[in-house]
Amino acid sequence: MNATVYVQRDQPAGVPPLELTGERTLPDVPEENYWFQRHLVVYEWIRRQVGGLRVIDMACGEGYGSDVLARSAASVVGVDANPEAHEHAKARYTRPGLRFERNMIQLFAEPADAVVFLQTIEHVQDPDELLELHFASVEVLGLFHARRLRLHELAIRHARWDDIHARMGITKRFYDRFIPAISVRDFALRESDLDRALDFVAVCRP
Repeated sequence: MNATVYVQRDQPAGVPPLELTGERTLPDVPEENYWFQRHLVVYEWIRRQVGGLRVIDMACGEGYGSDVLARSAASVVGVDANPEAHEHAKARYTRPGLRFERNMIQLFAEPADAVVFLQTIEHVQDPDELLELHFASVEVLGLFHARRLRLHELAIRHARWDDIHARMGITKRFYDRFIPAISVRDFALRESDLDRALDFVAVCRP
């Protein structure tokens, strides 16, 4: 039996759609929306911190995060080694002050005020050297479910919702509606309860 192939929908003219492979998160794939919004909320938080700065977005993938950052930063360079992702990002995101470079993150070097490096720690051999050993200040935030995702989490935990909709035969219909409706408002970043966080954001300052 062949696995389902998911490809980005409704791309602008001349923009090659990307296939969802699990290597990177993509917008415009309804089935991927939970993960896309989970990453997007962090980019939106960073955008509010980098107003007027020169930013490098390492391992930028499809480019949506670099585009978000460019809404407030003075300039943004999205760096990624993947040729398909690079060509897609260049064609789709053309905001002033935003450009994309195809390069390995280990090789790219350019002056910047801030470097963004999201969802890539698993590709780094020795991540410990990225934090306390090199930065005077490290602030760690946790990402949590909020609003409808928090309610869904509680329903699964306390009301056995997954068992209920399975018995009713509505699992696919429920998630076909629920997942595309998730937004950045269904996640929250905070400093407390880090042992329960879905993801972590480390803010490192010299």
